Amino acid sequence: MSVFDTLTERGFIKQVSHEQEIKELLTKEQVTFYIGFDPTADSLHVGHFVGLMVMAHMQRAGHRPIALLGGGTGMVGDPSGKDDMRKMMTVETINHNIACFKKQMQKFIDFSEGKALMVNNADWLLSLNYIQLLREVGVHFSVNRMLSAECFKQRLERGLSFFEFNYMIMQSYDFWELFQKHNCVLQLGGDDQWSNVLAGADLIRRKEGKPAFCFTFKLLTTSDGRKMGKTEKGALWLDPDKTTPYEFYQYWRNIADADVENCLALLTFLPMEEVRRLGSLQDQEINQAKTILAYEVTKLVHGEQEATAAKLASEALFGSGTNLDNVPTFNVSKKEVENLSLLDILCANKVFASKSEGRRIITQKGLYLNDNVVDNIDYKITIDIQTNENILIRRGKKTYYRMLLV
Repeated sequence: MSVFDTLTERGFIKQVSHEQEIKELLTKEQVTFYIGFDPTADSLHVGHFVGLMVMAHMQRAGHRPIALLGGGTGMVGDPSGKDDMRKMMTVETINHNIACFKKQMQKFIDFSEGKALMVNNADWLLSLNYIQLLREVGVHFSVNRMLSAECFKQRLERGLSFFEFNYMIMQSYDFWELFQKHNCVLQLGGDDQWSNVLAGADLIRRKEGKPAFCFTFKLLTTSDGRKMGKTEKGALWLDPDKTTPYEFYQYWRNIADADVENCLALLTFLPMEEVRRLGSLQDQEINQAKTILAYEVTKLVHGEQEATAAKLASEALFGSGTNLDNVPTFNVSKKEVENLSLLDILCANKVFASKSEGRRIITQKGLYLNDNVVDNIDYKITIDIQTNENILIRRGKKTYYRMLLV
């Protein structure tokens, strides 16, 4: 079975430029391919993880990945899937985000000698001569065709700046640059990138008269089409300081039954026979599949030790376990308890992202202290509760923290 067949069987493949040629190429040769990552935050999120899994499958099959970091394109911002123009980032912010991406990517891709490359498109985009770019590249782009692309079409009514209109040309230039320098003949991307990746392959064919290819993988969505990876605190990050391993584990442990098989196929390396078996479980048995999914994904992202700790914490709170040592824990001094409201304490310890979020959850009766609802935003911990060895905080239905008084 070729890697294209593997990706197809697992449900990754969405749109393909030259399917038969790509199948033959991936079967007969070692192919250099790339995926671009714009540094829009200081951590990768679970949406990026799908792309990293595609890269990992391709690398395991003997192909060479290029992880392209968007130090140049990040200065413009991709209009695909956005209602408004992205906020412009400083060079310092972009460089910081790139450093964070590099560290995280090395967990999933082997960048040792000859096996993969990591490059930054700022190295060539920032030094481009604009007139030269227009003459060498711009001449190959039809404005009419660009405007018909989905990434631009949905923005036309609300307004599309000339600034953003250049993004497709910049991304296409990236492909051409990597083709010339590294013999990169294949670009991959999420399905919202179809217009951009197709434009890049077309540019190489026009400029070089040689074949170049692309395909997209599907975005991580629920069975009813909604984007996955959103939590009460925002995105589901791969950085443990932004989304703890326990929160990460719990997200996958609590997904809808209908989404289990798809997530097992896309986000783990379990054999497809096992994926289909687990996905076919019904009623209470599907929880077994969710536990395996949560453990496997957390293990890939955070390591076996953190995955095991998260699993034990979950079992202590929701299953037969009794050891609370692995439940997310924070310490509070008696002075803080005496002087601060519970809301202030929970904000200081990042249980709530902000006071406004905390007030909203308390008002909606979504905060519990030792299984008792807290409905007063000015509530202070009472003397009798202070004598407890473990104070359990529950936010919503299934998010727990342990507070220790020191």
